[in-house]
Amino acid sequence: MNQRNTPLTRASWRSQRANHKRRYITGFDGLRTLAVLGVIIYHLVPSSLQGGYLGVPIFFLISGYLVTYLLIQEFETHDRINIKSFYERRVKRLYPALVTMLLGTTAYITLFQRSLLVNIRGTVTTNLLYVYNWFEINHGQSYFDRFNGESPFTHLWTLSIEGQFYLVWPLVVLALLLLVRNKFRSMLILLALAVVSAVAMALLFDPNNLNRVYYGTDTRMFAILIGAGMAFIWPAYKLRDDISSAHRMLLDAAGLISLVAVVYMFFTMNGQAPSTYRGGMFWFTVLSAVLVGTVAHPGSDMNRILSNPLFDYVGKRSYGIYLYQFPVMIFYEARVKNIGNHPLINSIIEVILIMLVTEASYRWIENPLRRYQYRNTFRDLKRILSNPGSHRIASTISVLSALCLVLTMTGFVQQPAAPKQTALQKTITKRQSEAQKKNAAAAKKQRELAAAESKEKHDKAVAYAKLSKADKATAKYYFLNADELNTSKNTPLTAIGDSVLLDDSGDLQKVFPGAVVDGQVGRQASAMPGVISSLSQRGQLAKNVLVNIGTNGTITQDNADQIIHGLGPDRQIFWVTAHVPTREWQGQVNAMIHKTAKKYKNVHVIDWYTTAKGQSSWFVNDDVHPNNTGNRHFTSLIAKTITKQLNAENGKK
Repeated sequence: MNQRNTPLTRASWRSQRANHKRRYITGFDGLRTLAVLGVIIYHLVPSSLQGGYLGVPIFFLISGYLVTYLLIQEFETHDRINIKSFYERRVKRLYPALVTMLLGTTAYITLFQRSLLVNIRGTVTTNLLYVYNWFEINHGQSYFDRFNGESPFTHLWTLSIEGQFYLVWPLVVLALLLLVRNKFRSMLILLALAVVSAVAMALLFDPNNLNRVYYGTDTRMFAILIGAGMAFIWPAYKLRDDISSAHRMLLDAAGLISLVAVVYMFFTMNGQAPSTYRGGMFWFTVLSAVLVGTVAHPGSDMNRILSNPLFDYVGKRSYGIYLYQFPVMIFYEARVKNIGNHPLINSIIEVILIMLVTEASYRWIENPLRRYQYRNTFRDLKRILSNPGSHRIASTISVLSALCLVLTMTGFVQQPAAPKQTALQKTITKRQSEAQKKNAAAAKKQRELAAAESKEKHDKAVAYAKLSKADKATAKYYFLNADELNTSKNTPLTAIGDSVLLDDSGDLQKVFPGAVVDGQVGRQASAMPGVISSLSQRGQLAKNVLVNIGTNGTITQDNADQIIHGLGPDRQIFWVTAHVPTREWQGQVNAMIHKTAKKYKNVHVIDWYTTAKGQSSWFVNDDVHPNNTGNRHFTSLIAKTITKQLNAENGKK
């Protein structure tokens, strides 16, 4: 490695051939296992591993490193790179499982989950062409939106980036070897491009549109480029295992520290935090590169540490595990409605199903077709058709493949022209529009109530008999007494939340005429600081704030602190617990809400989860959004809790 700055002529390449012996790096299977476990756990229980999505940069790093150093090794050995052979190997490795997943998933959707047929032609076609990540930027939902009609194809964006990399990379490596002819300089060029990619991620980051930086090839290439740059100066086949004890200790220390740091960031790096895209993911990748480098070095013990039969098994199947995970999870969770009540049991079942599907694919599709000579296809099909009994596995796979292909074509034909709104979506859209129309009047009412409160104290002991006929009907409908209704009518309120709040907005503004409602379908806790700031600038942030967030994803301590600090200590904050039994994060969200209420004296819990638990008749089919009956109880609980707290506060005064 001490000659890395010396220009490399073809003669110097050839003189080193004797030492070019390929070494299978078993520890890379351990790294793949670490990466795929991070992704799987994140998708199953995001509240337990909020940075599990970072497994993807590790996959990118390994791909960049291995592909580049194998191409360099081929050039050193043969004075050329067989680009045609490279493409054939990639196609045989990647396409069989990908095509199987696409056909099988689309066939299932066509039969059982037709609402997911939206954009199915574009989804399948762009995946086959490896440009799906760009399609997702404009057509897909956020990677972090785990509630609203999640697609079983979302995760395939990574394969498209790798496919684009494989397409151009033999040419790039060949150009560097022939034109630059200096390993260290080639590495610097690739690292400079990696920095440009990371800067592009930081500059293009938009919290309201994460898709652009999360799915974009240009903003995610830095991981592949860092791995590729390493291959020029740190190729495993040239590294010596007979190093000094001091060097071995240094490598081991670097490897262990980077491994601990990577695992720590798996637990702590929020995928929606601005810091993640403004350098956080880049530095995670740099740390991962240190880990990859120490595992690749034969003189380090890291390869041995990450090599064992379990890691070997999972690592070799990591591609299939990654492919099949989302379809299995989404189809399973669409059928099982109590995920949030039994997250561990359901996660174990889902993992078992993923591994069974992956193993079947690995044994009967991926491995056989990787070695298959496709020029014999017609001959072998003729042999199977003439005597199917002698080729049972091949016959079964052929029949299933034909059936899936027919169903996929049927799904293509039946793809809806545009997403069809469900009855719930229509209701929420209508109520969102109505709430926005009422917000101006509600803001005016807030100012009137604030002015009236500064002049005189409202008498809350109004007898039920003195209520107007309309107020009596309202109080009866929402199970309220005179004090609760009058307090609600005279309480300025700003309500911020997601689709559950929008669904209830009509009822809420009937009981709280001074309520400004700001709801958004799919809204998550990370979006709240921006919403709070906007409401404050418009003068629509009342001294009492209702927060209904947690339906669509986890809430971290940082999220909660930012929300409370954004609202300030002088406001009374009423946070509604989440009733979302179909998602595992229900327990984590509610625990965080209760924890936040204990931490801040101006935060009060409205425990909708406990009130609604077991009341299936209060909800529409998703068991999350209340129906008309549920909205009555939801509004009633809010009014009663706010009245009780405000009375207590006034009593203190």
